Amino acid sequence: MNGLPALAGKKLIEVDLPLDIINAEAAREKSIRHGHPSTLHLWWARRPLAACRAVLFASLVDDPSAYLTDSEEIIVERAQLHNLLGRLVKWENSNDPNLLAAARYEIARSVARSKGEAAPTEPAAVLEYLNRQAQPIYDPFCGGGSIPLEAQRLGLRAVGSDLNPVAVLITKALIELPPKFANRPPVNPDADPMGFSVGKGKQAKQIPWRGAAGLAADIRYYGRKMREMAWEKIGHLYPTVELPEGGAATVIAWLWARTIPCANPACGAAMPLLKTFQVSKKAGNQHWIKPVVDKESKTVSFVVQNHDKDVPAGGNIDRNGANCVACDNTATLAYVREQARAGKLGEVMTCIVAEGDRKRMFLSPIDEHINIALSAKPEWYPTSDLPERALGFAVPGYGFAKWCELFTDRQLAVLTTSSDLLTEVENLLLDDGADKEYANAVQTYLALAVGKLANGCSSFTRWDVSTSKAPGVFARQAISMVWDFAETNPFSSSTQNWIGHVDLVSKAVEILPADSNPGETQQADAANTIHAKDGPVIVTDPPYYDNIGYADLSDFFYIWLRPLLRDIYPGLFSGILAPKDEEMVAAPVFENSRDRFENLLGKTLELIRERCSPDFPSSIFYAYKQQEEQREGRASTGWETMLTAVINAGFEVVGTWPMRTELANRPRSLGANSLASSIVLVCRPRREDAGMATRRQFFDELEREMPPALAQLTRQSHIAPVDLAQAAIGPGMQVYSRYSRVETLGGTPVTVREALTAINKAIADYDRQESGELDGESRFCLAWLNSKGSGPGSYGEADTLATAHNVVIDRLRDTHGLISAEGGVVQLRPLEEFAPQQPSRSGFAITAWEGCWRMAYHLGREAEGEGGGGIAGAGSVARQLGSNVERVERLARILYNYYDRRRDSGNAVLFNNLVTSWADIIDRMQTPEQRRMGDEV
Repeated sequence: MNGLPALAGKKLIEVDLPLDIINAEAAREKSIRHGHPSTLHLWWARRPLAACRAVLFASLVDDPSAYLTDSEEIIVERAQLHNLLGRLVKWENSNDPNLLAAARYEIARSVARSKGEAAPTEPAAVLEYLNRQAQPIYDPFCGGGSIPLEAQRLGLRAVGSDLNPVAVLITKALIELPPKFANRPPVNPDADPMGFSVGKGKQAKQIPWRGAAGLAADIRYYGRKMREMAWEKIGHLYPTVELPEGGAATVIAWLWARTIPCANPACGAAMPLLKTFQVSKKAGNQHWIKPVVDKESKTVSFVVQNHDKDVPAGGNIDRNGANCVACDNTATLAYVREQARAGKLGEVMTCIVAEGDRKRMFLSPIDEHINIALSAKPEWYPTSDLPERALGFAVPGYGFAKWCELFTDRQLAVLTTSSDLLTEVENLLLDDGADKEYANAVQTYLALAVGKLANGCSSFTRWDVSTSKAPGVFARQAISMVWDFAETNPFSSSTQNWIGHVDLVSKAVEILPADSNPGETQQADAANTIHAKDGPVIVTDPPYYDNIGYADLSDFFYIWLRPLLRDIYPGLFSGILAPKDEEMVAAPVFENSRDRFENLLGKTLELIRERCSPDFPSSIFYAYKQQEEQREGRASTGWETMLTAVINAGFEVVGTWPMRTELANRPRSLGANSLASSIVLVCRPRREDAGMATRRQFFDELEREMPPALAQLTRQSHIAPVDLAQAAIGPGMQVYSRYSRVETLGGTPVTVREALTAINKAIADYDRQESGELDGESRFCLAWLNSKGSGPGSYGEADTLATAHNVVIDRLRDTHGLISAEGGVVQLRPLEEFAPQQPSRSGFAITAWEGCWRMAYHLGREAEGEGGGGIAGAGSVARQLGSNVERVERLARILYNYYDRRRDSGNAVLFNNLVTSWADIIDRMQTPEQRRMGDEV
């Protein structure tokens, strides 16, 4: 991996990371549901656990260069750490006791090394040693709790804080409560206190209650009790539906459309508003709803059509306005908003979705179900106001003023009933032998299940016609206007049902690292309070500008959690709504919101700089959103703002790691060349005696230090081309930020923007240097590409360029097959002409250009095997190149940069894939026989 020695005392994160596997696992995590901690309760823009685990491990473990001097030993040891980290970030291994023991030991070994002592080796002793001797991990913006949770999983003291009470509650449920009740058997009367059974018959065996398994069992049991009690109270509001062929079925959801009065006075119908008339697009089960107009009563009803014929395209409302299904009159969107704000929104049932035999059934609405839905009368409901101006809120513009207005009366009834039942659950727990603290813990998790129920039990829950499911209100980080919605049945066994939510919560709790060291969570304003003591290691994911209005959005859950939990957590739920005045966000409600945000961020970073451990790097996740705006007559980007704030707070940037947390596992599956969704800024406190540098001095040091740093990133660490520009900022900004100030001879400061420009120039210079190591034919092709692109040029121009590179046009065409030259016109051969079986020319070595394009051709093919497509085919080309194969990787990076600059995502991804697949390609350089012989040896 990295063959260049690093400075003494550096941590692994400051030198080298196995970024490809971290990114792949972080992206894969998005599709994991059952048991994943994110299913405990929704929080917005969580960082993936794999990325957090990797950053934490690499922040505490010494890079081998900190304690070894021999380059070969450094390489071997670093490879072993990368191997351990590669296994550690896989979700399947997240609770592997042997792997966690190995990871904890590596951390303990680094801690002990700094203290001049030996680390314990027995797992329990290692855990106790980390609790006593290792620095705590502190996240002042804990949000959904990913960072504190992974710190706890690694055996470290985990401390989190957040201003938002919902975020604090979620983190408490992840890191505080499970260790308190670890290895405790459940109290419910159905459980065996000695353990639970797995397997059947003679294979059955009893396993003692370990970790949070007992707590999870009680969450499931009392969650089911809540359902039973709720059914007794309000089950009549959720009737079964009679089937046309006889019998009855449980309803999954009732589909509704909002209505407004038609703008045509001659019509006057309650005009339904639908984004689509389809209710199911599933193959073999396609259905749509047909409007039926009663002109006498001026009403519209719906009949389900069980076929895919004559389906209207789209719906009858879009961004331009709406079309009346009764009279075909058109209304503008302004009219629709005007009617909505005037309180004239109504609702009409459009379809009943029921549980069928292995598939959904779609039935026309019936009066009985409509009347039952309208008969619901909740005994109480939250009356707090919606924000008038907030990020991600469109609904106030349509007349919605109260939080309770986001729910139907039947939905309010089931949510308030669930709230009332939590007190009865506490009594059941106490009667079954639980103490007050344990009963409150079970109540906490069931309250989170109520929060999950609210997300799927609102009139802003859409119906997904592709999956026949209701994804919930927060498919995005906003509450947008919804015209046709799904009213789900919490008593069904399908989408958004109560037992499903309880099971997700219990499964998440069951596999939390409860046997690790206890965690701590506080409510705190990060700009004014730092709760963690003892010089913590800071790893955090701060909010960024106006991406998400956390406080306003969290009130959707706060209004339900407050009555449930204010007696258990009076400090968290004392307010009517979540606190907003101190929130670090550029929300429209604040005057000079951008300046306010930057001031608060600066104060927070200064406080972190003051309190953080000087012996460890601090890591900041930056949610990548590169936008340029004009501020005070100059262009500015959010990326510059964050870097400037970090540097002004007194930090030195020592690394930048791009985390592609939103992408698919393999880059080739991308349809576009996407940048990382977040960047990890690795920082160290700048020396108090750091001096000043001149602009010339900065440029000289950058010119001296960037080439070896880029060589390390590309040749040893094999950073993907798509990530190189961001990763290279680390060594470049380290030069800039090691000084207290960089300025011209005239005293004018050199800005972060100027520094970034210089860093990008250093990358371009490095590319030119790399191209100089190519063969003459490849240098010609590269020069022609930069001049003419893939288009044609004159023979005379090509001949002049060929002479400059000491190559001959005829050989470029006839011997190497790199160009076409006919009728005085020269052009580079396109990708499809580099056929898989194309041999190298007899007597002439294969050029880097031919090798690069042929490998790219192979990787674009599905078939594997010798001489075929895929990795194996690329490996066969690599064999022909022999010792010149490394030049192909360098050329692929150059070609990536060329196409990336021109926003040609298709070709950029092509060459990015080639570099990211490089290790596999080199492995396939051997023939099957050679690999077989090597395995036998």
